[in-house]
Amino acid sequence: MIGNDIVDLLQADAESNWRRKGYLQKVFSSEEQQLIHSASNPCQMVWLLWSMKEAVYKIHSRKKNWQAFAPGKLYCSEVKISGQCASGVVTCQRIRYFTQSSLCPDFIHTIAGESFPIEAASIRISSYDPSDLSYRNTAPATVSHHGRYLALAYL
Repeated sequence: MIGNDIVDLLQADAESNWRRKGYLQKVFSSEEQQLIHSASNPCQMVWLLWSMKEAVYKIHSRKKNWQAFAPGKLYCSEVKISGQCASGVVTCQRIRYFTQSSLCPDFIHTIAGESFPIEAASIRISSYDPSDLSYRNTAPATVSHHGRYLALAYL
């Protein structure tokens, strides 16, 4: 089972003021906040951690019928960034999930799985048109869209 998430960085910047008082404390653990504050690019780290949590939520909610997205109950650790790639672990209800992320100038995309390496998946990232639902006919294992982007992952 896999999950994926995409964050349109332009849209995220327009919609969310992560610097506002109390936001980081509400969404991120103290360890995650330390990662953000010590990062060379704090904004990128915020959306990387968010994307990791969202991708894992998509697996965990299907696996455990966990309905509410509560980012404060998903814990990111072992985050490693190398160039335009990142990897890490997200723990939810004592279950560890593994993530791999692409850090692009305009978006961050994360795929998550229950084991490492993550199951072989084919990823398709394209522009998102909310009126075009034809992608549903391609039977993706997991779908994510945000702002200008659509991310589909197939097993």
